[in-house]
Amino acid sequence: MKKFAVPALAAALTMGAAVMPAHAEKAAGDLLVRGRVIYVQPDESSSLKLGTTAIAGKAAVDSSVVPELDFSYFFTDNLAAELILGTTHHNVAAKGSPLGASVDLGDVWLLPPTLTLQYHFNPKGKISPYVGAGVNYTIFYGDDPGAAKGISYDNAFGLAAQAGVDIELNDKWSLNFDVKKIWLDTDVKVNAGLASPVNAKVDIDPWIFGVGVGYRF
Repeated sequence: MKKFAVPALAAALTMGAAVMPAHAEKAAGDLLVRGRVIYVQPDESSSLKLGTTAIAGKAAVDSSVVPELDFSYFFTDNLAAELILGTTHHNVAAKGSPLGASVDLGDVWLLPPTLTLQYHFNPKGKISPYVGAGVNYTIFYGDDPGAAKGISYDNAFGLAAQAGVDIELNDKWSLNFDVKKIWLDTDVKVNAGLASPVNAKVDIDPWIFGVGVGYRF
């Protein structure tokens, strides 16, 4: 009977491996599509440009919660490029005047497509963290001047950094946590009814916190 022991053991191990769930292993050529809910928290500051009429206060941009879609293509098991798509809506004000009042500068939509190059640690494991860096281009649209007579924002490039982790749910699906920092500044022109428009540089510099799920093709 002993001569049957090794084949029987091998067969049992093979059958056991067959019923084990497959891993959501990241590999060269994979496309990972994620849907996230993101919380965008601007870290804003502003300064007047030289030669402009002064206006009291500093720019204040509120936070936003929106859906986001991103696509990651793996060139190798560890290296991937991620394209991040989403649009956010923000209310803008000038706050901190000597009288303590704030000036309503309306609202604006931001479309900030971002491309990052990522390094994924432990791509074959259940928990796979990653870091990334890249570039962002933000398009401002749908602006409403609020209490001002008019307002305009210049589209702008910015740098981006990110860190996150994918946690395996099964061989295709994963849970994702992600944080990004974007260094973004824009030139803003405000028509406040004065002799000349107010020109300011506004650093928005948002933090973006996201949670979502991914599907690997």
